[in-house]
Amino acid sequence: MFAIYGLLVSIAGFFLRIVALFNPKMKLFVDGRKTVFNTLSSKISPSEKTIWFHAASLGEYEQGLPVMEAMRSKFPNHKIVLTFFSPSGYEIRKNNAIADVTVYLPMDTTPNVKRFLNYVHPDLVFMIKYEYWPNYLNELKKRNIRTFLISGIFRENQVFFKWYGGFYRKALDTFEHFFVQNSRSKDLLAKLGKHNATVSGDTRFDRVAAILEKDNTLDFISEFKNDTITIVVGSSWPKDETLLVDFINKTTQNVKFIIAPHNIKEAQISELRNSISKKVVLFSEKERKNLSEFDVFVIDTIGILTKIYSYADIAYVGGGFGNPGVHNILEPATFGVPIVIGSNYSHFAEATALVDMGGCVSIDNQSELDETFDLLISNEDERYEKGHICSTFVQMNKNATSTIMKHFASDDDV
Repeated sequence: MFAIYGLLVSIAGFFLRIVALFNPKMKLFVDGRKTVFNTLSSKISPSEKTIWFHAASLGEYEQGLPVMEAMRSKFPNHKIVLTFFSPSGYEIRKNNAIADVTVYLPMDTTPNVKRFLNYVHPDLVFMIKYEYWPNYLNELKKRNIRTFLISGIFRENQVFFKWYGGFYRKALDTFEHFFVQNSRSKDLLAKLGKHNATVSGDTRFDRVAAILEKDNTLDFISEFKNDTITIVVGSSWPKDETLLVDFINKTTQNVKFIIAPHNIKEAQISELRNSISKKVVLFSEKERKNLSEFDVFVIDTIGILTKIYSYADIAYVGGGFGNPGVHNILEPATFGVPIVIGSNYSHFAEATALVDMGGCVSIDNQSELDETFDLLISNEDERYEKGHICSTFVQMNKNATSTIMKHFASDDDV
């Protein structure tokens, strides 16, 4: 089975190289892997100790970050090696401050796996949430390298629970322990005979709770807001923007808007700007302008959305009208901000919980968005109540990292 799987991975890699000739994102995926082994050999010596974290993309990185920080503190003499599968994670966080080495994960072929592990030679390995690469897991088990899953989620529709999923079920034998987000995941693992699982929760709650302890001041946002009710739109897609622009253009209420689109390509930013009839300023042109005079602030840069949420009276989080669904709602939630999202959120436990609790409102069309925004803008008590639900939800669900780290309490070194 491993031979067939390896052949399929090699074939996939061949076609990806062809696609990369025409697709910029896939070009990053392919080209970024060309220098991985040179980077590893230059940054890790055979005598150095390492801890390896693997994240599929940006969301998994955010989940792993609190554990990386805790491991850095517990094992200061180890280098942290961080790998990404997706360009959307690597390209944004390749210059992160927590890892000593950040690279793409080489494709899951036997030669790649052996070469990668020879260079990295980790003492501990942490896979975050979803990633199960059979060749990597098989080789880690052969080498008796301690391997863990953190913030894991298991669902009945995954291959592990299908009659044909034996190959992937076998890969789960590598994990010394599963730290899962909910009791359902633990129960599903038990059905597979895996009783080495702990319900630790989602480590993202720890990350977003810690945001409150940081300096989130942005003077230019304060100048723009000018003590006016402000709706912050995070990670918006075109479908979100169609509804939002319609509301922006027709509302007569005294409200301002900050829009941080998911895609900040110049053509799409220009299209968004031209669709808005009110006074718009871009982040890239904010200098020497009286920002308080503008109604809409479009953030055509990355890396500051979290701080911007601290200025929100209402948040709209995009992605809820497409696949895979709504983006991260925990960042505005930690600031006690009421949240509005699209209707595709069922695969996100935190969104489902906050909608059920009333801190987050799901809308499906223009009239529902208009009604929700009008209510939240005009009713301070409604804003406060929903915002309080959101902040309390975050605080009640933190401490997943401490639960995980208890497992390593007796490990003075590894």
